[in-house]
Amino acid sequence: MLHIKSIRYLKDFKLWVSFDDGTEGTIDFDGKLHGSIFEPLSDRHFFSRASVDPELETIVWPNGADLAPEFIKALHTSQHKKDSFGQA
Repeated sequence: MLHIKSIRYLKDFKLWVSFDDGTEGTIDFDGKLHGSIFEPLSDRHFFSRASVDPELETIVWPNGADLAPEFIKALHTSQHKKDSFGQA
């Protein structure tokens, strides 16, 4: 099972994320979060309040929004592939 070890807010809608499988890197969440629970995250200040829940071991926000580690990993993989080909 995949878990998030740590995160750091960078800027805009970008977080640096470290997974328990050793993967780490920047993920841009801009335009990637949909649904009413994620609406408050469209505010950069609120988005920056992301943290790692010690029990869920994933990213959470004060309004109760959370993300599955597998979703976060898929974003990282997708964005990293684009970066590798100079398309980011």
